[in-house]
Amino acid sequence: MSELRPKVGIGIIVIKPNNDRREIMLHQRIGSFGQGYWGSGGGHLENGESLENAVMRELAEEAGKELKIKNLRLHGIYNFTDLMPKHYVDITFVADWESGEPQNTAPEETSEWVWCALDDLPSPLFPPLKKYLDGIDDQTILYH
Repeated sequence: MSELRPKVGIGIIVIKPNNDRREIMLHQRIGSFGQGYWGSGGGHLENGESLENAVMRELAEEAGKELKIKNLRLHGIYNFTDLMPKHYVDITFVADWESGEPQNTAPEETSEWVWCALDDLPSPLFPPLKKYLDGIDDQTILYH
């Protein structure tokens, strides 16, 4: 019998100004884990990969290479046990949108990307994302 251990998840929240509101890009998860939840993008940290490279790889894999961001910064770490038996240590970054529009380059995993105002978000939000958005204006945070 194999020993169960947490996996390392990596995520990103992209923020775009729109007049007097801020928007984030979201998609609805289609895959078996977290199906139906709205998420901001991410995946697994690969062996030997830096956190920054992982988040940029995941962003390109899920939203395409045309989307450009700036000011990438660590936002939070979350001990994600909300959907047991899956257990992740989730590490999420925040970045500012620079140019381009997200493309759904992983249609087997997610719906089309949409920009949503921070004060008008769809439901249900993926549990780590909900925590991160509660502290979106804070410095790096740790949730447990």
